[in-house]
Amino acid sequence: MKSGMSLVLLVVIAGVAFAANGAEDYAGQPAKHWHEVDTDFMNTFHNPMEGVTMGLDIRLREVYARNIFGLNDSFGDPTGNYNNYHWQRYRTRWSTKWALSEDVDFNTRLVWEFWGHCSPDDSFNPFFKEDYEFDEATWDHMNVQIRNAFDMPLTLTVGRQDIILGTGWLVLDGTPADGSRTIYFDAVRGTYELDEDSKLDLIYIQQYDDESKWLTPFNHGSVSERRHVTNYSDERGIIAYLTNKLNETHSNELYYIYKNEEASDFAKFNNKTGIDSDIHTIGTRFFGQLDDNWSYSAEFAKQWGDRGGNTMKGLGSNNKLTYAFNDDSKTEVFVMYEYLSGDDPSTSADEKFETLWGDWPQYDRGGDAQAYIWTVEGALGEVANLHRFGVGHKFKPSQDWTMLSQYNLMWADENSFANGTGAIGSPTFSDSGNFRGHMLTGLLTYQCCKNFRTQFLVDYFLPGGYYDNSTNDPALFSRINMEWTF
Repeated sequence: MKSGMSLVLLVVIAGVAFAANGAEDYAGQPAKHWHEVDTDFMNTFHNPMEGVTMGLDIRLREVYARNIFGLNDSFGDPTGNYNNYHWQRYRTRWSTKWALSEDVDFNTRLVWEFWGHCSPDDSFNPFFKEDYEFDEATWDHMNVQIRNAFDMPLTLTVGRQDIILGTGWLVLDGTPADGSRTIYFDAVRGTYELDEDSKLDLIYIQQYDDESKWLTPFNHGSVSERRHVTNYSDERGIIAYLTNKLNETHSNELYYIYKNEEASDFAKFNNKTGIDSDIHTIGTRFFGQLDDNWSYSAEFAKQWGDRGGNTMKGLGSNNKLTYAFNDDSKTEVFVMYEYLSGDDPSTSADEKFETLWGDWPQYDRGGDAQAYIWTVEGALGEVANLHRFGVGHKFKPSQDWTMLSQYNLMWADENSFANGTGAIGSPTFSDSGNFRGHMLTGLLTYQCCKNFRTQFLVDYFLPGGYYDNSTNDPALFSRINMEWTF
């Protein structure tokens, strides 16, 4: 009953997608995909006046999860309902590009997302509580982009923007605390084309935990004002990122990243832990094709600096080798290895590798589940202290469908939390084990065209001896995701 509205929406959406993809029109002719129907209305919407381009996308998400924060079926009450989670997310984004001149654009995007919670507590379900606000709307893009700046092959982007470097392993999400609602950075980015095969990105980041520091969201009121967007820190960063095409089949990325963190006012006011740190990272990635079938990506990074008053140093590596069968089903198999150093409790230094702005649900690690399971050991979305060996398989059973399946074995690099106990309901740790467990992931994607996509994701985690016997029950994360782009 509580999720009836969501279920009705999903049924209607599925019906519309099916009809648009396979029905016949009233004249008996095969109907077109909706992206092939060029209506006056959509033309007017996309280009309402000269020099203005608009876009709109909508995402509906239904999530069911169990034990993702506490690996204990019976925590909370005898029925274990505390560890059952069921929620919905409804996100709409409206983007606008204003062409101020041939080489200058002003870009904005307005995001509105509200949630419905069905379990374990429906007090934040807007469909079933009259006094609940439908949350806020905020700007996740607000920037000026200048091409050919200073008559050079230089593109400058100044203001709020998305930044994804490489595979996103270390730089992708500037706002991890608000989930996937936004990923923006408040930054200045310059991209200089050195030649036709190489470019250099120079980036300065000034990120605040308080989402209203630069731009106050609409309806920033009683519910919304509790939001924060980083993991309780105000951040500054400097990035130099060189991308170079070595030859027709191999490329290289070389980078230096500096990140400064200070506990935010939000953290201090709410008695949250914000870590002060100065972290330097140098790294490189090689990637490309070995032949017509084999491709690879190999990345390595070294860190040093200060974190929480302690000398820090860390190592990280992220690698993937893929074999493509080049058949009609686009079948691929791949193996993966990732290493994130953990803190050795027997030393005065802090050896935990810092994932910087990579605190997001990276699918190679196992869909969305890992972003929650690691929370007791650090921040939301942060994964650390890890050896991961994985295998996977990907293919297209039909033209519009893609099936991805993965199996990951995970170990802790260090038993940093031996005999440790987290907050109430959080996992506790053994004094000897390092095997974190098994992560199984299935991701089924339907995409008929550029306008519509839906995904079905299931993650299943079986804990190992790294956790003690009181908190080693399996965890499940599942969701349905539907997206329209207009």
